[in-house]
Amino acid sequence: MNRIKYLSLFFGFFAALILSACQTGSGYSAARVWNYPSASAPAQQAPSTLSDTTQTTAEQPANVQKAAPMPPVKVALLLPLSGQHQALGQAMLNAAQLALFDVAHDNFELLPHDTGGTADGARNAARAVLAQGADLILGPVFADSVRAVKPIAQRARVSVIAFSTDWATAGDNTYIMGFLPFDQVERLARYTSQHNTGRVAILAPRNDYGRVVTSAWQSTTSRLGTPPAQVTEFSQGESNLAPVLRDFTAYDERVRIAGEQGVSTAQLQPPFDAVLMPVGGETALSIGNLLNHYDLSPRQVKRLGTGLFDDDALATEGSLNGAWFAAPSPKLRKTFEQRYMNTYSASAPRLASLAYDATALAAVLAQRGFQTSGQADFSATAIGNPNGFAGIDGIFRFRSNGTAERGLAILEFNNGKIRVLDDAPQTFQNLGY
Repeated sequence: MNRIKYLSLFFGFFAALILSACQTGSGYSAARVWNYPSASAPAQQAPSTLSDTTQTTAEQPANVQKAAPMPPVKVALLLPLSGQHQALGQAMLNAAQLALFDVAHDNFELLPHDTGGTADGARNAARAVLAQGADLILGPVFADSVRAVKPIAQRARVSVIAFSTDWATAGDNTYIMGFLPFDQVERLARYTSQHNTGRVAILAPRNDYGRVVTSAWQSTTSRLGTPPAQVTEFSQGESNLAPVLRDFTAYDERVRIAGEQGVSTAQLQPPFDAVLMPVGGETALSIGNLLNHYDLSPRQVKRLGTGLFDDDALATEGSLNGAWFAAPSPKLRKTFEQRYMNTYSASAPRLASLAYDATALAAVLAQRGFQTSGQADFSATAIGNPNGFAGIDGIFRFRSNGTAERGLAILEFNNGKIRVLDDAPQTFQNLGY
């Protein structure tokens, strides 16, 4: 695809951002147990603010003048613009264009290139944009594609800011913007501990994601001095979870005890006070309904989730009412989504904000580098700024291992809506919640 160059409408002292998660069809591919480190350096000041026409610019660089134009900067954007995920790729390109108009300087060039949603397509796209002189690569989306691009970019000494949630692809010159479960679990575990949730059980798929969530929960609660969770795993892709839930809820034993006592099972103390389910979509709905079926309603057993619960459709399900989960605050994202609708007459998919923030981050890093050294700065030092950035989905910064650390809110399903119970922090100085 021919490169596209967009003129900005104004300059903003902006910085970066976000988003939710992509994975390959085979699921999370990391095989190792995750040990998530703290950021390499403590924050010393508030994060730089992502600015667009819907937000107030936090800082305006005094020395940005048309008389001293910035040198050309080329930033590649690798997206699935054809194939199965074409609609997603086009939506992310749309969002990137919004960021260009909002933030980028006149000589900032975006080089969109189609990956076709495949590793081979991503490999070819990376070679093509590097031949065009790309200074930074944004994307690709899927983990297999990131793995294909990484060594090519590394040989060219060009950094990659990918949209995947596969933490195994991070490191060296590659940064992962997708939302990862580690911060979500720690945020939720701390909140539940502070609000006396009681006994927690985990019902997790038998895959890397489920194991990482379980490990992070047990590690965090151990540090907090709260009891470890009871853990039950089920096979990923299991079509009938009823037998699993029957055992998990100790239903037969509760029926026996209820019969002896002459009461209903719903009148007995539940086997646990909350259940953490690191699943989304139909699986989350199925588990919620089966908990109800086995006489553990949301009033008796609190539902807990990960960022996979950040789904308006799940909020309408009565069997999940009152569920808690950790995710970016939706407040700023709602404004972005309305603006996207007004511009493109379509709804923005959840990942669109990721492309907006990545593009805006690239523009800001280029502008800062020009102010300090006369050229764009996409170095590890610049990308890994410990003060972090504040974007559509709140504050974040990159750890030394290339994964994103984020400030998250505690959200709740409340009668068909998602509401904020405890807002996200505004700086990394108070990330301890």
